[in-house]
Order: sequence, then structure tokens, then C-alpha cells
Amino acid sequence: MYIEQLYTNCLAEAAYYIESDGEAAIIDPLRETAPYIELASKRGAKIKYVFETHFHADFVSGHIDLSRKVGAPIVYGPDANTEYTVHNAKDGEEFVLGKVKIKVLHTPGHTPESSCYLLLDKHGKQHAVFTGDTLFVGDVGRPDLLDGVMSSETLASMMYDSLAKKIKTLPDDVIVYPAHGPGSACGKNIGKETFSTIGEQKKFNYALKDMSREEFVEKLTEGMLPPPQYFYEDARINKVGYSPIEDVIRANTKPLTLEAFKSLVEEGAIIIDTRPADDFEKGYITGSVNIGLNGQFAVWVGTLIDMHKKLVLVTEAGKENETVLRLARVGFENVIGYLVGGVGAFGEQLDRVNSVPAEHVRSEMEKGTMILDVRKPGEWNAGHIKGAKLLPLADITKDIQNLDRKKPYIIHCGGGYRSMTAISIMKNHGFSSLVNVCGGFDAMQGVGLDIVTAGGD
Repeated sequence: MYIEQLYTNCLAEAAYYIESDGEAAIIDPLRETAPYIELASKRGAKIKYVFETHFHADFVSGHIDLSRKVGAPIVYGPDANTEYTVHNAKDGEEFVLGKVKIKVLHTPGHTPESSCYLLLDKHGKQHAVFTGDTLFVGDVGRPDLLDGVMSSETLASMMYDSLAKKIKTLPDDVIVYPAHGPGSACGKNIGKETFSTIGEQKKFNYALKDMSREEFVEKLTEGMLPPPQYFYEDARINKVGYSPIEDVIRANTKPLTLEAFKSLVEEGAIIIDTRPADDFEKGYITGSVNIGLNGQFAVWVGTLIDMHKKLVLVTEAGKENETVLRLARVGFENVIGYLVGGVGAFGEQLDRVNSVPAEHVRSEMEKGTMILDVRKPGEWNAGHIKGAKLLPLADITKDIQNLDRKKPYIIHCGGGYRSMTAISIMKNHGFSSLVNVCGGFDAMQGVGLDIVTAGGD
């Protein structure tokens, strides 16, 4: 028996390869299929099943393309109604994979069709459970993604039963392999590890503590941030189907002359500049939004950019295909093309961002300059600069309506990635006097600025 976790940091997503006696199964594959096919080929195995734990909302799964290429059935748990052919497994149904078996555990709560897959070794011993978005390290899946269809409280109540009857009853030594790690918006506060055990989760995961149904529902539904805007569309795509990834990449990776690029921008296309923040600040095309490939690129595009808008790309040389692929992972298939030669081909005056070292922040504050912290509320609560104002990047287009466009602002995040994105968006909304902090909050902590927690102001 062989298990491999294929973790993709930019989406905080884990797919899984399971193999026994020359037969393999893939759980929750990403949109590109090559990694799974190549791994099976390298190990001399044939992919027999493609398992899906639920209709993913945070990425477009590769299940349809993978199934078509390797001839393996797509398996969902109960209550998964699709517009393409799948095997809807019954609760408790078992699938033979070489000398092992995979058992379906229907665990509604995150979504009605959510299911976990319990791996039984060749002796029938419960070895590992692939929990999808039902159970994470330190957290469970959010119950609010069926807006208008099913209430958060109803789904949370279903989750309570799923955990009590299907998860907490498993032996303590069963390995927990979730679909997501830290940074995913599919949970409220997912732990830093990408796997655990049932015993460890019983000790440390708040959702597996003994409590009443009412207490559980209250805990699970409190403090949830709104889901990113692309979640509902991705869930729909995973339910109804999509075009082959090769066709999407071919249609979206088109070279653009400078004249064509400018014309598309004039017609309303959004410029996405995927270079690192350090390069963007030195010179960028006015109107660009900087979301670097070196961070959670696809998540932030999906959170901040309208999926139905046309996009044009400015990338580092050779990064065009990667950018299109990572956009397609979250359902963005509306890229008109990329500027050949990148910013170097623009041939006109480039805009710039002023960045200052953390040591200069104190003097700017003494002048009365407002500090805007674009991190997440949880990061803010753990510690922030005294006198700063919280302006989460995810909500920036809404929150900046309350700011004075004529005033200067200092912008920071944790390390500099998100602050550059925030500045690029604010400049497009008429803010002109913006300064980035080199190294962000991490750097400011080291220069003696007053740090307070949420309850310490």
C-alpha cells in the first residue's frame, strides 16, 4: 500500500494518490491531470477510480478530464447530482483497490453530498480517512456555502451528526488526510499541519469536543467571514462540467501586441500583473492589479476580480502558461491574452509604488499618516500596530469607500505580498498618496513599534 499527498500551496489544497498491487485511486484532483497520470505511470500502476469528496467551491476539480483520459469512473458519495456520468456510492459502500478497500462514509455538513473515504488495509484494519472538507487539522468545513438553498444552522446540525457518528467513532490511530491546510477559506482557522490522527483531533480540535448540538451549531456558525465571490461559481462548474483543460489553456494563452493590449484595456479588460511585488513597485502599467504568482495567486484573483470580466496579463517571461493554468484552477477562463515582452514592451512612462523601511513608519505616524493593515481579522487580533486601522484585503473595494482619497496612507500586510495588491487596487480607485512598508508587519515588529492585541487597545 502506498499513499502520497500532493499538496498545492497556492490553493492550500491536498489531492491524494493511493495505490495497492498495481491499482491506484486519486482523491480530489486539481484541474491539471498530468501529475496524477505521470505518478501512476512512474509507479507502474493503473488509475482505477477518481474519488470526489464533494462539489468543491474553492477550485475546479480535474475529475472529469482525469476520468476521460484514464477510463476510470468518477465516484461521489450520496446526494451528488451531476450533469455528467458518475457513480453515486451508497453510504458504507466499499471499493476494492488491489489488496485494500476504500469505504464511503457519507458526512453531510459542509455540503449535503460531502463524504469521507476510509482506507482499510489488506487485513481490514482502518488505516486512514480522507476527510475532504468535513474535518481539517484543528477545524471543520464551513457550513455556509449553500446560501438560499440550505441554512448554515441546518448544515451545522448535519455536521454535528456526521462527526459524532462517522468521525469520532474511528480508532485514535487512524490517520486524517484533509483536503486543505492553512490559508484555505473552506474553514475558519485551519491548523498549520496538513495531516493528523483521529486521536490528536479529539484532543485539540474544538469541533470534536463533547458539547450539545446547540453549542456546536453556535460555535461553528459564529465568526465566519463571507466566502470569496468565486466559490459559488466553482461549485456550479464542478457540478455541471467544463471544457478540457488543454482547450482552455490554448484559448487563453494568446500573445498580444502592444496595440492590441492597449485596445483591449480601453474596452474594459482588467490588467493582471503577476510579477513579484518587488518588481511591480519599480514600474508597472497604470491600471494594473498586482497579484503575484509567488503567493496564493488564484485565491486572491478569485476573491478580488470579477470572474466575468475579460483579463489581459502582464507576466515575467515564460510564466504565461502557468498563469493561465492557475487561473483555470479557480474557473477563470476569460483571459484574452498576454502582453508580449511584458512591461518592457510598454514603451511609455510606468507608474511606481513608494516603499519605505519599517524604521520610517514611526516618523510617518507622528506626522498623522494613517496606517492601514490589510491582513485578515485573525492576524489583526493576534497583534497589530497601535493606532492602525484594519482594512482586510478581501473586503478592500467595499471598505475604501469610507476613506479620504486625498489623504496619505501607509499600507502593510504580513510580509509585503498583499499590501502591494491593495495599493494597486486603491490607486485604481483614485488614491494617489500611498506608501508600502517593506517587510510588512513582520519587519515592523522588529523596530520597536507598539504592538497590541485586539483586546489591548
